[in-house]
Amino acid sequence: MLEAGIVGLPSAGKTTLFNALTRAGVGPDFGKEHVGMAPIADERLEQLAEVVSAVKVTPAAARVTDVPGTGPQLLGNLRRVDALLAVVDGYSAGADPDADLERLELELLVADRDHVERRLERVVKQAKSGDASLRAEVGELERVLAHLDAGNALRKWEGELPAELEPLTSKPVVPVVNGPAGIDVKLEAELAEMPEDEAAAFRDGPSALVEVVHRLFEALGLITFFTAGEKEARGWTLRRGQTALEAAATIHTDIARGFIRCEVVRWDDLVEGGSYAEVARRGLQRLEGKTYEVHDGDVLTVRFNV
Repeated sequence: MLEAGIVGLPSAGKTTLFNALTRAGVGPDFGKEHVGMAPIADERLEQLAEVVSAVKVTPAAARVTDVPGTGPQLLGNLRRVDALLAVVDGYSAGADPDADLERLELELLVADRDHVERRLERVVKQAKSGDASLRAEVGELERVLAHLDAGNALRKWEGELPAELEPLTSKPVVPVVNGPAGIDVKLEAELAEMPEDEAAAFRDGPSALVEVVHRLFEALGLITFFTAGEKEARGWTLRRGQTALEAAATIHTDIARGFIRCEVVRWDDLVEGGSYAEVARRGLQRLEGKTYEVHDGDVLTVRFNV
C-alpha cells in the first residue's frame, strides 16, 4: 500500500491537506500526529463495477501521515513512508513557495544528519568488539555523514546506503503549493465533506487532488490494477515492473502462496465487451504465470490453491 507523509512549515496548510485527502475532519490539534486513509479516485473502477454488477466498490487507498512540526524527532515518524508531500504557502502576502521548499529540504537534511549521527554513535561502540562488518559500517556511516554535512540529500548518494538507515532525503518529495498558483487546499477540504455529486457539480471538473495523486504515482513509479467480481470491484497499487505473483501478494499472502495462474483482461476491453465471457469469446483474455509483468489498467483474476 502507498504510504505518504505530509510535511510543511507552520500554517502552510498541512492538516487541511490531510483532511482533503482523508476526509477525516480533524481539527488543528497542535502537537498531535494524524494518520488516515485516502481513497484514490479512479473512474475506471466505477465502470468496471457496473459491468460486473459489483455489490461493493473499493478504490485503491494510500495511508497518509501528518506530523505536527519539522523537528528531527517528529520527522523521524515519516521514515517508513514511500514519499513526502511538501505543503508550501502560496496565499499569504509575500509568500515565497520556492524558499519554503528549500527550508523544508534543509529540515529533512538536518533530521537525516541527526539520524545518521545517532546510528554512528551506536555502531562505534559495537565495533569495539572487533566485528569486521561493524567496523566497515562505521567507515560507511562516516562517509554518509560527510555527504550530509556538505549539504547533499541522500537521493544524490551513489551506491547502496547502509541497510539499517531509513533516510528522509532519499524519498521523492512532491511539492503542493497551497494557493492560486497551485491548489486551494481549504476549498478541497470543504468539498471533501460534501456528497460526491454535489462536490463535482461545484468544481465543474475533476478534483485538484487527482493531480496530487498522479504526481505521487509518477514519483514512485506506481500503477493501478483491478480485481472485479460480483462481490467486489477493487483497485490496487503496485510498482511498475512488478509481477503477477507480487500483485497476488498485494491482495493476500495466501493467494500468492497458492498461486496457480492469472487470468488477465484489459479494463477497457471488459467494459466494452460487457462481460468476462464476451471478452474471452473475442480472444482478449490471457492466461499468465507468476512472472507476468502487470500493467496499469489490468484486471486480474488469480487462480490459487492453498
